[in-house]
Amino acid sequence: MEKLEQLYEGKAKKVFRTDDPDVYLVDYKDDATAGNGAKKGTIRGKGVINNRVTNHLMRMLEEKGIPTHYVKELSERETLVKRVTIVPLEVIVRNVAAGSLSKRLGLPEGTKLKSTVLEYCYKDDALGDPMVNEYHIAAIGAATPEELKTIADYSMKINEILTEYLKDVGIELIDFKLEFGRDKDGKIILADEISPDTCRFWDVKTHAHLDKDLFRRDLGGEEEAYKEVMKRLLGE
Repeated sequence: MEKLEQLYEGKAKKVFRTDDPDVYLVDYKDDATAGNGAKKGTIRGKGVINNRVTNHLMRMLEEKGIPTHYVKELSERETLVKRVTIVPLEVIVRNVAAGSLSKRLGLPEGTKLKSTVLEYCYKDDALGDPMVNEYHIAAIGAATPEELKTIADYSMKINEILTEYLKDVGIELIDFKLEFGRDKDGKIILADEISPDTCRFWDVKTHAHLDKDLFRRDLGGEEEAYKEVMKRLLGE
């Protein structure tokens, strides 16, 4: 598979065309951002960890019936993925109150929610990724009701699978962000990444952060935390 011109560069990844029109190459960067890009920095080795952790979890989800864009891991930082049209929604799945939900609802961080919360944000950096509901989504044509039901069903199933899987390695899944895309046949599949950048991971016993909150909140130790996640998941 030949790597051709760069199509896009985001906060955490670069995307390249390949000689297969239905396959793109993703290159993970060490750049770190927070607050919709307001804070910028670097977490050394992050690109390698996020690439390998994402691929490991995507392969596991595929085995359990979740269709994903994953094709093949090429190197520590590069992965081939199916070309998709991204649905312009961030899907946030919450099991425990943290971050913006704590502030919004006045819940202390770490409060176990009585049921899983599913939230949608409209993907638009200029607007600050505002939260939207099913009515907004239908009104702006971001997804059809059928697509949104598929996205919600997949998100809840992914939550169940990941929660159980991570518990076995001493990680509590507090909340996480997912993105979905339409493949060449218009089918909804999981895209983007699942990593310490996009999930809140806490140690089950100590409740220590193992995710980007360490960078986001200037707590330090993010490089070690990211490495710890990879060690627990991949044994290295």
